[in-house]
Amino acid sequence: MKEVVVLIGAGSIGQAVARRVSAGRRILLADLKKENADRAAEVLLGAGFEVETGTVDVSKRESVHALAEQAAALGPISRVIHAAGVSPSQASPETILHVDLYGTALVLEEFGNQIAAGGSGVVIASQSGHRLGALSEEQNQALALTPADDLLQLAFLRADQIKDSLHAYQLSKRANALRVMAEAVRWGKRGARVNTISPGIIFTPLARDELTGPRGEGYRRMLDLSPAGRGGTPDEVGAIAALLMGPEGTFFTGSDILMDGGVTASFFFGELAPSEKTKKAES
Repeated sequence: MKEVVVLIGAGSIGQAVARRVSAGRRILLADLKKENADRAAEVLLGAGFEVETGTVDVSKRESVHALAEQAAALGPISRVIHAAGVSPSQASPETILHVDLYGTALVLEEFGNQIAAGGSGVVIASQSGHRLGALSEEQNQALALTPADDLLQLAFLRADQIKDSLHAYQLSKRANALRVMAEAVRWGKRGARVNTISPGIIFTPLARDELTGPRGEGYRRMLDLSPAGRGGTPDEVGAIAALLMGPEGTFFTGSDILMDGGVTASFFFGELAPSEKTKKAES
């Protein structure tokens, strides 16, 4: 029976990762919208991969559980690629918390119950989580360890505590990295590994929404003033995922890999550092 690669999210980054880690394996590709999954599957089928499709709403446990059961019925789950999510320009703070924060916790829990020995998972997070101010130790512990179904009841995640969609997104992506650290312990008991990749601006349809959206000027400035001076490509993310999920990455687990062309470095120590005026306005 062939090993199964589960790809959640039919976007460019998820497809790039799947191309790097799915040779000789069967792919189960799931998205919220069946037409998106079918369209991505056609591309992968044309490239020689064996692909089946499904639908999933990561913000609903029963949906994620059903996908995990569907995958397990196909064969041993050896790879899980979680690349589904929404961006600050696409969704409200409430939706971002439900999809990007709670949804990721559900995926890690449900697939942590099914992942095969020797398996590996990658969660696509974001550079944005690295630019959120420091959280308290209690908040870090809560984001990492609170049972998924209780996460959105945390006091600091209430609607009156979330400033805007960007704040919700940053919290969600910080939570993704913390959650993966905690889940790596549980996955390890099954002989499996899980890591996070935090990309910067990668040229995908989602990123183009951001570049042309209300925060577009800020994103373009990030590219111009970053040490790399450019955005990234999905295939570059795929290369890092292939390392993390492959035989040369077996000492990686519970790790978060920041790959943003130096945007975060410039934010803390370079020309992208917020001015005192900006800091006061945000406080």
